[in-house]
Amino acid sequence: MYLFLAFLLVPIIEIALFIQVGGLIGLWPTLGIVVLTAVLGTWLVRTQGRMAMGQLQRAFSDLDDPTEPLAHGAMILFSGALLLTPGFFTDALGFALLIPAVRVAVFRYVRSRVTVTQFQMGTRAGFDSPRGSYGGGGDVIDGEWEEVQQPRRRDSGPSGWVEGPDRH
Repeated sequence: MYLFLAFLLVPIIEIALFIQVGGLIGLWPTLGIVVLTAVLGTWLVRTQGRMAMGQLQRAFSDLDDPTEPLAHGAMILFSGALLLTPGFFTDALGFALLIPAVRVAVFRYVRSRVTVTQFQMGTRAGFDSPRGSYGGGGDVIDGEWEEVQQPRRRDSGPSGWVEGPDRH
């Protein structure tokens, strides 16, 4: 129901804002603002996205919980989509999501509303045992290997799959 309301109300709000702003400043300045916010928003999303990727890489390398950097990255991506959508309301929401304090507040709100029942790292799909550990309960096979390449013989001729002048 919330998604239906969003798809219904957001275009109505945008149309009303376009009419109001266009009536105040005219058509071309209104269109100029829309293009300018898209360009400025793209630059800001790129900058903020690089910072979010750096924080995510640090979280992975320090073995910290990557939930918050991932959430920030998702919100930055969503803000980019909002900023590329023409309109004043979506631009305001997109620019708001580019403010780190707003993202932190949204993250805390969502975190308080979501309950994680299980979190598991280190398993691969298709290889999980019924107990949830990788490899099926501690059986480890240790081995050594080396790659052996056979030398190619020069006198072997064609492979048989290729027709040559004497293979009619």
